[in-house]
Amino acid sequence: MKYLILIPDGAGDEKIAALGNKTPLQAAKITHMNQLAQKGMVGSVRTIPPGIEPGSDAANLSVMGYEPATYLTGRSPLEAVSMGIEMTETDVAFRTNLVTLSGEGNYEDLTVEDHSAGDITSEESRILIKYIDEQFGTELMHFYPGVSYRHALIIKNGATDYVLTPPHDILGQKVGEHLPKGEGSEFITRMMKGSYKLLSDHPVNLERVKKGLNPANSIWIWGQGKRPRLTSFYEKYKINGSVISAVDLIKGIGICAGLDSIDVEGATGTIHTNFKGKSEAAINEYVKGKDFVYLHLEAPDECSHQGDLEGKIRSLELIDEQVLKPILDYLYSTGEVFKVMILPDHKTPLSIRTHSATPVPYVIYRSNQEAESDAGRGFNEESGATGRFFENGFKLADFFFNR
Repeated sequence: MKYLILIPDGAGDEKIAALGNKTPLQAAKITHMNQLAQKGMVGSVRTIPPGIEPGSDAANLSVMGYEPATYLTGRSPLEAVSMGIEMTETDVAFRTNLVTLSGEGNYEDLTVEDHSAGDITSEESRILIKYIDEQFGTELMHFYPGVSYRHALIIKNGATDYVLTPPHDILGQKVGEHLPKGEGSEFITRMMKGSYKLLSDHPVNLERVKKGLNPANSIWIWGQGKRPRLTSFYEKYKINGSVISAVDLIKGIGICAGLDSIDVEGATGTIHTNFKGKSEAAINEYVKGKDFVYLHLEAPDECSHQGDLEGKIRSLELIDEQVLKPILDYLYSTGEVFKVMILPDHKTPLSIRTHSATPVPYVIYRSNQEAESDAGRGFNEESGATGRFFENGFKLADFFFNR
């Protein structure tokens, strides 16, 4: 049997007046997702346990079958693993965003305008992060370039008990209210403030401003943690698989779980990603003999952070037509039994432009056990609320894999 878990990141939302009181999932033309829902099982699941921040780290651990309360050590170490950074047991990793701050006056008075610096290219950001490392790096501390705005800081024998805020949680808010807190965190604040002076006049940013693009005029440090130790995915489910994502965090979870991480040329984690390339990569993994593919697409989440309703709907439609359809066509053509599960890792409501811990809808379809078709059932929040509810998100994977 073949298995597919498809994650349209952040696809879940609330009803929106401009859509006739529908959610983006209800408004989007997602024909193939809805067809699976009509012939399969729908429900909802809480991927974020109570008391845990609604981050993609906790959410995707849940979806893969790992209890966040046991395995969550921080976002950045998972990303560092994907980036090929060797970490010792005492190393601490921090996510380092390149962000756009706007306004005048002291650093504290500036506003977080864009957590992704206009989805800056990896080529541009590599230059900026290397420059930051030249200025702040030491024998015990180094910055490493990643993809687009997402980078890493590694500190040897570092501490983790700082209060650091994700920049996508404070869009439109003043910096001063959200600077690092906790004993010894002052050095992080100094680097963030210093980076604004260094980056504002950097040639890369001057050129971006000329083009009308958001400058990456500050680093923002958060998501600290030490390398996690996940139980092997194969040991859990006796299934060989691969993870496909443009996001280092997701790739890192997969690698730590013993899954192969597949790179796709042109995969950006935005609505401009290589959707067709991702479906082709998934099919190729099945052809090579893999039983399972965890296919993650970041675009709906990024559109939500940007407040882009049209883009969110369009990204869902692209995933349905250019990613899901070709994979289904291939799986049906083999004649082998297969199962598909589709769900957002978390909601990212456009009204708040950040993650929510509320339950998300899921659909599970098995090719040889189709339910009686129900045209009123779809892959959306309303249909999901009528089906089976999983309070503990990590148990949904056990159910999906019949464990």
